[in-house]
Amino acid sequence: MGLRRSRRQRGSAQAAYDGAGEAAYGTGHDSTAAVELRGVRREYGRGAATVHALRGIDLSLPRGSFTAVMGPSGSGKSTFLQCAAGLDLPTAGSVRLGGTEITGMNENELTELRRSRLGFVFQAFNLLPSLTVEQNVLLPMRLAGGRQDRARAADLLARVGLEGKGRRRPAKLSGGQQQRVAIARALVTRPDVVFADEPTGALDTTTAAEVLGLLRAAVDSMGATIVMVTHDPAAAAHADQVLFLADGLIADRLPHSSAAAIADRMTALTAPAYAGAAA
Repeated sequence: MGLRRSRRQRGSAQAAYDGAGEAAYGTGHDSTAAVELRGVRREYGRGAATVHALRGIDLSLPRGSFTAVMGPSGSGKSTFLQCAAGLDLPTAGSVRLGGTEITGMNENELTELRRSRLGFVFQAFNLLPSLTVEQNVLLPMRLAGGRQDRARAADLLARVGLEGKGRRRPAKLSGGQQQRVAIARALVTRPDVVFADEPTGALDTTTAAEVLGLLRAAVDSMGATIVMVTHDPAAAAHADQVLFLADGLIADRLPHSSAAAIADRMTALTAPAYAGAAA
């Protein structure tokens, strides 16, 4: 199956991405956005001990895009992902996923949303060892109470290079193969957004490149929307755009770039001169 998109399609996606970035600080809501945050703040603790993890994030990411989020330790990357994915509620502000406002939802509503409309890929794979590969892929459908589409599972396993391995247990697979299963599982419900948290952190360089290629292909050939938190410039180089967080704010933004350019920008953001300016 074809997994690549033409240059014209890639160019159109980049143009849409750039337009969304330019509109991110506008007023009103973006009906084309897969992820939209407005004035999002997250604080922990009280009084003098208050930690301002996010200090006011305004962001709009279009459907069918691949965004990498980077920043030094303590910059707010993990909090950003948790708030954007409905895993944590912001102290203030608005989060919309696929056009749906989620900040007013109760825990049951958020659980249903995560099961049916979001996908997740984690560093540790998070596969259930007692289930087969196919059963792991179908798990989100099962938890959501919908029909378990075995044909869709088989198609996704073929797309990630695991055709014919649906009956195996995760323990019989390599780390890279397990992450491929996790990607298929994340895509099975045709989610509004796939959130990936350091998806290549437990993989060797070659396997990591293969997994990142699959994430890129999911965007290019299936129209998936991916938001990936990473510390690795080589991983971020697969994205349409890199967002740099520092001190709970979006400090910079870089369109699709090489790993070297991304690394240089990270170095600039963590330099003493920048740190002094941010203070």
